[in-house]
Amino acid sequence: MPGTGNQPDSTTWWKSRADRMVETQIVSRGVRDPDVIRVMKNTPRHKFIPAHLRDHAYNDHPLPIGSGQTISQPYIVALMTEYLELTGTEKVLEIGTGSGYQAAVLAPLVDTCYSIEVVKALAREAAGKLDMLGYDNVVVKWGDGYLGWPEHAPFDRIIITAAPEKIPEKLVEQLAVGGRMVLPVGSHFQELILITKTNKGIHRKNIIPVRFVPMVHPSDPIPDK
Repeated sequence: MPGTGNQPDSTTWWKSRADRMVETQIVSRGVRDPDVIRVMKNTPRHKFIPAHLRDHAYNDHPLPIGSGQTISQPYIVALMTEYLELTGTEKVLEIGTGSGYQAAVLAPLVDTCYSIEVVKALAREAAGKLDMLGYDNVVVKWGDGYLGWPEHAPFDRIIITAAPEKIPEKLVEQLAVGGRMVLPVGSHFQELILITKTNKGIHRKNIIPVRFVPMVHPSDPIPDK
């Protein structure tokens, strides 16, 4: 019953789990940015996954969200967000909206988040969910992430939540000078990397090995598309 404190939609139910998730999975692994920690504690991850999986919402692993896509492990969401080094003034491009959870984490930390999802049904669902939850500085569209969103470029930050085999050139072009891009790269063996852009070009830093779903085009086969 609502108000008992032990239901998924009660603040007591999810806040205690979110707090524990952050302390045991995120802070314990070295994430230190206080704003990232605060937002991870205040974002209702259970709202972004299928209802039958909500008991697992704050556990230490990714979860399926349909159409062959997943919601990332909480630690990876926090780590990628921390590497963006956000100050609150940035225009951010996210490639791979998925459930909308990463965009919800970004929203309180940025000026505007533009997010592209390749699966039309997921784009529609995530946009509706983010709007319902009040994330009014997130703009979602269905499209090809490899093309970016040129009409809103350049972007101060870019985050990619699916793995291309190599760094997408059009996204590097749409990254502002002084900007940062965080993404997984590779096919069978992937590495989470940080790209920083200067007047002289780009610099790549490897972060950790990871495993993400592949980054695809709308014309590629996608389950349940």
